[in-house]
Amino acid sequence: MDISKITVNAQSSIMIDIGKKIYFDPYDIDEATYDADYIFLTHDHYEHMSIPDIHKILNVETTFVLPVALESLLRRSTTIGAIKRVIPGQEYETNDFTFKTIPSYNITKPFHPKSAGYVGYVINIEGTTIYIPGDTDATKEAEEVKCDIAIVPVGGKFTMDYIEAAELVNKIKPKYAIPTHYGTIVGEKTDGDSFKKLVDKDIQVEIKLSF
Repeated sequence: MDISKITVNAQSSIMIDIGKKIYFDPYDIDEATYDADYIFLTHDHYEHMSIPDIHKILNVETTFVLPVALESLLRRSTTIGAIKRVIPGQEYETNDFTFKTIPSYNITKPFHPKSAGYVGYVINIEGTTIYIPGDTDATKEAEEVKCDIAIVPVGGKFTMDYIEAAELVNKIKPKYAIPTHYGTIVGEKTDGDSFKKLVDKDIQVEIKLSF
């Protein structure tokens, strides 16, 4: 899969366009397009499960993929059609691709406890595996991920900082790495470039956030 098919809007708001539009944690969406084929949610914090932004891309054919605990929260304000409920550490398939869930949590910080059941995703699209971890530290589960593209938070405070994220990427050795979750709510606008400098030269870093 061509890495140009991946866009990062803000924070960890990601869209993959393979003809089907696959959104992850949509946030700060400017234009209402109502074009989502899939909406993946990692957890329920406001910049990851943003109801106003979900409504800008949702249509009657959209399939939601989300942790079990998020369903009741989403149903309070959103009409849901198809839904796939997930738990950490499992494998799933849709009509268009397969994916598995990776536990997403903080090791010592209180913001994302492991008990909450938050998830990241490793999605297999067109023979390319893409890791979208959600808000996480460099956990043992993250260090075991095998992927072609790693899209990792680098802003610190709620997640890994750029140093920890670079160390994780250097361990799991994807072909490409894309830094996210910095420069607005948390982290500095320079964190993506700082991350890039620490990543091994055989891993191509793509900066997709713009400010």
